[in-house]
Amino acid sequence: MATQDAERGARSEPAVEPSPTSALQNQGESVNLHYDTRPPRLPWSRRIQIPIIAAAVYSVICALGPTLRYEMVGYHHIEGVYASGRRCIFAFWHRVIIPVVWWARNRGIVVLNTTAFDGQWTRKVIEWLGFGTAQGSSTRGGLRGLAVMARRLEEGLDSGFTIDGPRGPRYVAKPGPVMLARKTGCPIMVFHIGVERGKTFTKTWDHFLLPAPFSRVAILCASPIFVPADADAALMEVKHSEMQRELERVRDIAEEWFKLSEEERQRHRLEFSR
Repeated sequence: MATQDAERGARSEPAVEPSPTSALQNQGESVNLHYDTRPPRLPWSRRIQIPIIAAAVYSVICALGPTLRYEMVGYHHIEGVYASGRRCIFAFWHRVIIPVVWWARNRGIVVLNTTAFDGQWTRKVIEWLGFGTAQGSSTRGGLRGLAVMARRLEEGLDSGFTIDGPRGPRYVAKPGPVMLARKTGCPIMVFHIGVERGKTFTKTWDHFLLPAPFSRVAILCASPIFVPADADAALMEVKHSEMQRELERVRDIAEEWFKLSEEERQRHRLEFSR
C-alpha cells in the first residue's frame, strides 16, 4: 500500500525543468538534468521517414557545399589550441548548421545529437559527412552524451554543439560546453558564419539559413574561452555569460559581413587576429 501511495504521489507531481543557472551548480547533477540517451519510441510511419529525409538532406548538402567559397577569420585561435596539445569544444548557433557541416566535414568532430525524431535522421546525415555523434537531449535527464564527448576529447577528437539546439529558444546558449570545458580543460571555441547570398526561413524556430549556390561564406572565430577545473557555481555562471556574449558578438559581425565595406572587413580581420 505504501508503494502504491508513493507511486501516486510521484505521478501527481509536475516535472520541473531546470534552468541553465541551476544546472551549473553541480557538474554531475547538471549533466543528468540536461542530457539523455534514451531512444524515442517512434511509430513505424515515422521510422520509415528517417532514411528518406536523411538521403534528401545529404544530397542537398553535397550538391551545395562544393560551390561555397569560405574565408576563415580568426583560425589562428584554433591553431593555437592544437599547438598547446588540447582539442576544441566548438559552439555555434543552429541557424548556420548547413554551411558549418560542409566546412567541418570528415574531421571526426563529435556532435551532441538529440534522441528525438529529428535527431534520428540528422545523425545519419552528419555521420555520412564524417562526424561522430554522442546521443543526448537537452530537455530530458541522462548522463552519457557529455561523458562520451569528454572521452572523445581525451582521445584527440574535437567536439561541437549547436548551442541553442535542438529546439531553441533561438540564440539562448545551453550550458553543456561550459561543463565540458571544466571537466576536460579544453577551451570553448565560439564562431558564426555569414553568407553573401542565402535564404532565411523565418518561420522556423532557428531562422534556418540556406546559402545560395556559389555564395561567399565568412567564418568568424573568437578567442578561446577556458574554464578552470576548480570553477565554482559563480565562475561557471560568469563563463556561461561570456560564451553567450561572444556568440552574440560574432553572430552580429558575421551576419553583416558582406554588407560592410572592404575597409571595415579588414578592420575586423585585424581585430580577430589578436
